[in-house]
Amino acid sequence: MIRPGAHVDANGTTFAVRAPDAAQVWVCVFDPDGEARQEMTREDDWWVYRDPQDLAGRLYGYRADGDWAPEQGRWFDPAKLLVDPYAIELDRRFVQDPALATYGADTANIVPRSVIQPVRDPVDHTPPKFERGGLVYELNVRAFTKLNRAVPEELRGTIAALAHPAVLAHFRKLNVAAIELMPIIAWIDERHLPPLGLANAWGYNPVALMALDPGLCPGGVDELRDTVAALHAEGIGVILDLVLNHTGESDVYGGVISLRGLDDSAYAHAPSGELINDTGCGNTLDFAQPHVRALAVKTLRHFVAQCGIDGFRFDLAPILARGPGFAADAPIFAEIEADPLLRDRVMIAEPWDIGPGGYQLGHFPENWLEWNDRFRDDVRRFWRGDGSIGALATRIAGSRDIFGQGESRTVNFLAAHDGFTLADTVAYAERHNEANGEGNRDGHGENYSWNCGVEGPTDDPHVLAARDADIRAMLGTLFASTGTIMLTAGDEFGRSQRGNNNAYCQDNDIAYVDWDHRDIELEDFVAALSATRAKNLNHFRAFPEDGTWLTPAGDPMDAADWEREGAGAVVWTHVSTRDDETERVELDIDRTRRHAEFRKIGPREID
Repeated sequence: MIRPGAHVDANGTTFAVRAPDAAQVWVCVFDPDGEARQEMTREDDWWVYRDPQDLAGRLYGYRADGDWAPEQGRWFDPAKLLVDPYAIELDRRFVQDPALATYGADTANIVPRSVIQPVRDPVDHTPPKFERGGLVYELNVRAFTKLNRAVPEELRGTIAALAHPAVLAHFRKLNVAAIELMPIIAWIDERHLPPLGLANAWGYNPVALMALDPGLCPGGVDELRDTVAALHAEGIGVILDLVLNHTGESDVYGGVISLRGLDDSAYAHAPSGELINDTGCGNTLDFAQPHVRALAVKTLRHFVAQCGIDGFRFDLAPILARGPGFAADAPIFAEIEADPLLRDRVMIAEPWDIGPGGYQLGHFPENWLEWNDRFRDDVRRFWRGDGSIGALATRIAGSRDIFGQGESRTVNFLAAHDGFTLADTVAYAERHNEANGEGNRDGHGENYSWNCGVEGPTDDPHVLAARDADIRAMLGTLFASTGTIMLTAGDEFGRSQRGNNNAYCQDNDIAYVDWDHRDIELEDFVAALSATRAKNLNHFRAFPEDGTWLTPAGDPMDAADWEREGAGAVVWTHVSTRDDETERVELDIDRTRRHAEFRKIGPREID
């Protein structure tokens, strides 16, 4: 059986890459004296070369020859150094350059080289360090610690910084169940950014799907592995946000960097031969192709086996189930479920893309969690003043209109990396993305946000008090809701992006987490909310069927109460008996008082 990529064993080093339409493929191994090319041998759709030496630590890439016919999906150009689609580490970051898309222009001095990995024993396979209903903490690795003075300067902005005692202490304070790392796979800037003096800061534009970014993870696989182990020692899981829906080779004007120069069939094409763009990035990986699914599954297996990763969040997840239309029973789901390394991992879908029928909230497998933007929008609208109490109650109760009864698969959130921060949600009625260089046309136009009377920064104490009350009310709602919850780093202490709701290209203090000006009182409030939730985690997995919704006067809510225009207060109560002791759980929501509170009343406190 062919093992894709570069592998070292007792017999030396074997290289294997898929390029079914190539006329010839070479593996290029680099040393200080230059590039040594070796012809590879075709074995069906694969090209293979076996070297008797142990080449661990050496750098390599591929070159492929054949037809140059982009209109037919053939981009073979032996002048292009190509990154192994199965690469795990790279020697440098990707950079944009016109040569990447110019036929005959050699790119050996531009394109990163892959690093041949030594043999490593897998980590012990243990259950994920995460329980449903817990707090997922989403963070951008670089932005999260870049300005944290408690972290040594040489570690700031890297994966290793997440294992620093000061960072671990912050996670513990918030009762974080798992951190969700925005992409840590090496990415390339979109073509329009370098001329604007900007850079992609989020990482949702990878080239090879499992190659760690050398800037975020200079220590490679070992650095990620050690950091995960340190987090696990604190009882904290690690979830990777993966982009398996497209690659940074982009549309037909993009570069020839990896798959495009080896096997363009990995990308989805219309019957006319044109690239399908269900991602908004110019190209879409084709999960109807078995070899694409094999690459995706191999990626997941690598991070579980070699780094101990607890789960994955999938960007634009409907792409995984397209062939070309979305199918709830797509092969990738069964393949993941059948894999012994993957079947117990936490799987989280971002359940939408921009293709036909792309909004698929509630349609992923029963053992998957799903980001719930309906929760975000309905909660924001309620506290803004134009949302209904009925919609809010439905979201708090686990969005049973979407996910059904029982243990909820929802991931509730108020804000994410994409959109306003929580603090900006109550400080800006409009987006302010001028720094992105696109005339403030990018980013979501409708954010269900409000400014409490002043757009942006203010010293008005009444406005500031109103904003603080609104933030606390929304946080109280989030931490009282059924399902898994997510908080984006810095929202616990009032982080702002100055009204920028699409800061993907702001690798600067617009997007960096400001640790020096934290609102410690708000942070302590969030920590208290999270501690209460952690103590009552079983309650938040499934909404009790026998609870009662009451008016503020204590009467059961009827249809007229739910439909009354402007209704903004409700109390939910649930009484249970365990071991002959009765306890009551209450949820108090009141828009006028800007109040949302979950409380558990013990048997000695019940009248």
